[in-house]
Amino acid sequence: MLRFSANLSTLFKEVPFPERPAAAAAAGFRCVEMQFPYDTTAKTLAADLERLSLEVSVINVPAGDLVEGGEGNAAIRDRQEDFRAGVEMCRRYADILRPRNVNVLAGAPAEARDRPDCLKVLAENLHYTGQALSGVSVGVVVEAINTVDRPGFLLSTPEDVMAAMDAADHANLSMEFDIYHMAMMRIPVVNAFRTHLDRIGHIQFADAPKRNEPGTGTVDFDAVFAAIRESEYDGWAAAEYFPKGTTEEGLGWHAEYA
Repeated sequence: MLRFSANLSTLFKEVPFPERPAAAAAAGFRCVEMQFPYDTTAKTLAADLERLSLEVSVINVPAGDLVEGGEGNAAIRDRQEDFRAGVEMCRRYADILRPRNVNVLAGAPAEARDRPDCLKVLAENLHYTGQALSGVSVGVVVEAINTVDRPGFLLSTPEDVMAAMDAADHANLSMEFDIYHMAMMRIPVVNAFRTHLDRIGHIQFADAPKRNEPGTGTVDFDAVFAAIRESEYDGWAAAEYFPKGTTEEGLGWHAEYA
């Protein structure tokens, strides 16, 4: 199955955030996602989404200082209290917004930190998150981030994600398969998708290497989208790219593949 969601943190930035759900709906999307929606109340967001008949594919668990270039809080032992407070905030939003999944960003621990301990802390936090979100019937996904854009990111390949989920040992965990990050790591996208399909809970995409819309780079989206369409995957494929021009100007791919 192939159906598309629009990431409102990267698309439709021509308008203020509160207006982006309506812009996505007008462009033909039936689902949206948001990286960190916490500047807007969950009830306000939910009312807009319900009015527009929009589903939600993913929101992120708060990631501490990661977005500003820091280490994040998911794999740092002395930040576990901060991470778990973020999980509780995310759970409250998820209970109202009803996303299919929430995403945990593993972070980029400093080189001086002990990597095995960081992986152990991440496993503990993933287990905690899986349990917390199962209480509101929302899945938890974990993604690999390429080390070209973000050197030192703790999880950078599908195998890293699989190992982290195995160590966390909770049924409510799956992989967020990001096509852009796979391409930047020079991982064959279609092969990786088919190999890990049974543990993929969400898909995101952008072309590489500029992270713009499909058709602007090196990713063979004909092959990638065909593989998704022909598979048993039943989730959303989310556009999480930065448009070269306006969002509307770059939506030719949506008309072609939707």
